[in-house]
Amino acid sequence: MTRQGLQHPGVARLGVTLLATGLLSACVATPLRPLPAINQRLEQNGSNRDPSLSGRWLALISGRDGRERVELIDLELNRPVPLPGLNRPDSQPLNVSVDAAGERMALIRQRDGRTELALYSRSRQSLQPLPLDPPGVPRQLQLDANGRVLAVQISRGGLWQVDLIDLP
Repeated sequence: MTRQGLQHPGVARLGVTLLATGLLSACVATPLRPLPAINQRLEQNGSNRDPSLSGRWLALISGRDGRERVELIDLELNRPVPLPGLNRPDSQPLNVSVDAAGERMALIRQRDGRTELALYSRSRQSLQPLPLDPPGVPRQLQLDANGRVLAVQISRGGLWQVDLIDLP
């Protein structure tokens, strides 16, 4: 038998098509499965939204009894981490992001009718407001893995913009 049949372009295309179809069907046949241990803990917290995952840390906004609060979960230990000084009764968190060390969290919250941007340090247990210049209304944010640069979606004059902010 000669190798000419295998070198024919039509045969090669058919082989590639069958291989691609096989790979796609293998991906589709494997359903995505939640992580049961952490998901059970999250369900106990009530409603959850706006997750931010970085390394072993999951930050999210959890709601229970009509009140929402920021939570940080250590995925290796499968338990929440205390956040003293972060959740205040007079504010509502809107969006949160965590760095890879679980040390810094950036958040957008509503307080006294204003939407504000803030940075939380776990080691200092302090929340620092971050003023926007020029002013605007923050909507979404993402903290980089090192906790040093923040990307923020901001509404200014009816236009959405993204600012990159070097953090102190």
